Amino acid sequence: MLNGGLICLPIKRRQVLFESFNGKDVNDNPAAIYRALVRADPRYQKTAYFSVKPSEYATLHQTYPEIQLVKRFTPRWVALMARAEFWVLNSRLPNWWHANRHTTTIQTWHGTPLKKLGADIEHVAMKGTTTAQYHADFVTAANRWDYLIAPNQYSQDIFKRAFGYRGKFLPIGYPRNDVLYTADQPAQVAAIKRRLLGAVTGPVVTYAPTWRDDTAVRPGVYQFDLPFDLGEFFRHVPADTHLVIRPHYLVKDQIDIRGYESRVTILAEADIADIYLITDLLITDYSSVMFDFANLKRPQLFFAYDLAHYRDQLRGFYFDYSPNDLPGPLVTDAPAFYAQLDAWSQAGRFPAYAQQQAAFYRRFCEWETGTASRRVANLIMTGKDDGQ
Repeated sequence: MLNGGLICLPIKRRQVLFESFNGKDVNDNPAAIYRALVRADPRYQKTAYFSVKPSEYATLHQTYPEIQLVKRFTPRWVALMARAEFWVLNSRLPNWWHANRHTTTIQTWHGTPLKKLGADIEHVAMKGTTTAQYHADFVTAANRWDYLIAPNQYSQDIFKRAFGYRGKFLPIGYPRNDVLYTADQPAQVAAIKRRLLGAVTGPVVTYAPTWRDDTAVRPGVYQFDLPFDLGEFFRHVPADTHLVIRPHYLVKDQIDIRGYESRVTILAEADIADIYLITDLLITDYSSVMFDFANLKRPQLFFAYDLAHYRDQLRGFYFDYSPNDLPGPLVTDAPAFYAQLDAWSQAGRFPAYAQQQAAFYRRFCEWETGTASRRVANLIMTGKDDGQ
């Protein structure tokens, strides 16, 4: 136990450690909470820190000069973590790291689950562990969390079972989604569009596929092929349409858009909430972006060209991934995909799916009120969830 001698040290008031995706970036729910906390009490700008990977430190320090960063697993990180009043994380810390008994851990997690999680994964194919060990490690980690944010009842039920979680839930929606309610205004959306896409004024279609575990060409190198032809795509959408592709960062350099550079933009690292706000139609497959984007009540098209393989062999799903459950059309081949683009181009939406879209919103978005970040900030400042 690396920090065994540190778990009894007195904590430091207002010392808070944030971490997103194991230190890869300053984003997602922890970043939204950090910003709400600093807005509410500027003193936290001097006592709150973001834990980042040493390999990302220089880039992130340049990008976020206003935020105090600390390199993960360094002596300074150990000292700060050991005496923090709060940890705010969106993924698991290694189980060999134990919290100070007086530190409160807030786990935000990072998405509404479609694919199996934690102890619900029947066969874990990760090097260095077994399925049984993976399940046990996940449950051990989860039961060190004091609070776990749930974006909806569906997620709360899954988290309780898949994580073996016995702590307190914060049923408040995701802090990262607050901006979808507070910034969904024409002037703000136009400003984001100019910043990301320049002079583009027409509709924006975003293609955001999920990460596929079996696309490795060799270790660390992955392939990515668009499942539709760009020329054909643009023949089925309004003439001034701009296509945004949001890929996994590991394949962003594998996408061939030659000949369409003025009409296609690859945004692998932009804030996903900004992309949602400028998007008129979202095209996805099995990605949890479907749940967050649904907060905007805009049309979605599901192009699941490898549905049987992905559902039955790779991950498995929690709910029946079918037109009955989804908030938009589900297609599995290119001709049907282009036909649905025609339908959207004519109406700007999918009228036949209005009831399913409304039901999807009720099921997954009704806890979202645009106030989650402020509520967690209040919990950090006062030790109490105000319930507002």
